[in-house]
Amino acid sequence: MRILKYSDTDFLTTIEQLVNRCEVDFGEQDQAVRDIISAVKAEGDEALLRYTNQFDRTSFAISDIEVQREEIEQAYQVVKPEELQALKLAASRIQSFHEKQKQESWNYKDGDTGLGQMIRPLAVAGLYVPGGKAAYPSSVLMNAIPARVAGVGTLIMCSPTPDERTSAYSLVAADLAGVDRIFKVGGAQAIAAMAFGTHTVPQVDKIVGPGNIYVALAKRMVFGRVDIDMIAGPSEILVLADDTARPDFIAADLLSQAEHDEEAVPLLVTPSEEIARAVHSELERQKKNLKRQEIIEQSLTNRCLLIVTQSLEQAVDLANRIAPEHLELAVEEPRVLLPEIHNAGAIFLGHYTPEAIGDYLAGPNHVLPTSGTARFSSPLGVYDFVKKTSLIECTAQSLAELGPASETLALMEELDAHARAVTIRLEGLKS
Repeated sequence: MRILKYSDTDFLTTIEQLVNRCEVDFGEQDQAVRDIISAVKAEGDEALLRYTNQFDRTSFAISDIEVQREEIEQAYQVVKPEELQALKLAASRIQSFHEKQKQESWNYKDGDTGLGQMIRPLAVAGLYVPGGKAAYPSSVLMNAIPARVAGVGTLIMCSPTPDERTSAYSLVAADLAGVDRIFKVGGAQAIAAMAFGTHTVPQVDKIVGPGNIYVALAKRMVFGRVDIDMIAGPSEILVLADDTARPDFIAADLLSQAEHDEEAVPLLVTPSEEIARAVHSELERQKKNLKRQEIIEQSLTNRCLLIVTQSLEQAVDLANRIAPEHLELAVEEPRVLLPEIHNAGAIFLGHYTPEAIGDYLAGPNHVLPTSGTARFSSPLGVYDFVKKTSLIECTAQSLAELGPASETLALMEELDAHARAVTIRLEGLKS
């Protein structure tokens, strides 16, 4: 962990590296992912099963990879009543929030010309849920519920089961969220299976959900064959704090991201050196009581920065440049500061809004843009599971009004066939 002050000689260089944190060379993984995708595309289930058994240390037959109803019923027996209640509360809140994102088709008349937009849900969506270092039932809910609200016809889910251990929590969450079919496959091979389809795994229209670097690269490579939500990088949090902030709260929130994985990015930006030093001490104290020590240590050592700025204004400017996945406004009046924030995946206002509440059941989606892509990307939502089709209807009268200008524009571009498609109709109107 380092306290980086604006007076340090490498301040600007370090900040520039942080802003451009997504510029990483993944050449070795890139080729491995290409090979996996090519094999699954060519061999289907055979390659899918081979890679699944190899990487997840399983001994599945192809008939074993789809979760059966009996397994889901068994999962309900494992989940404790208070755990099931928490999952149901989260599902209800997530659904309520996403219901407000629904859009309707619309039409209007521009003179005699009918115009509009038709909004239709996707037919099949594929949900990827990580299952390596931990189980993520919250990711199941966050990916599946917006798709269901959008009206997607079929939802399938792929999640790895290392050593043939299936998460009861994820199975129950998938059932609560209305997932239709669940497959015990993960990694690049699962992405390829959903993109191209195999005899067992259906082809989807869109793949959503976070994963490791192999999953992220695979999603990028199959984009165009199917749609994807985003290329997710390591989890990140930026806490923007003034001198009213609680160092113990901030440290707890930074550690909540550091435990995700070794590449997680925990950041504090504050004009108060006193706050930065107090947070540093709290991190050292609190981390000793956490389970994922090795992961946390690596994240804090390699990626954690406690940045001291000249002013709160400079801190805000820096937060906008970094464009974090999660941004906490640990300041006295967060809503006063809010209009100045332009780039963040999700914003958590005030001292009593930990990022963790957004991860689970506040309501907004926790699948968020990372690596600075919050400059131009949005959280996962209902809008990700619909497609929009433009509607245009001319009458003879409106074509007569609009046609001549269309002919002119077509001829400006030297596309005489375009012009002719209009002209032939206009000539017909004159006869």
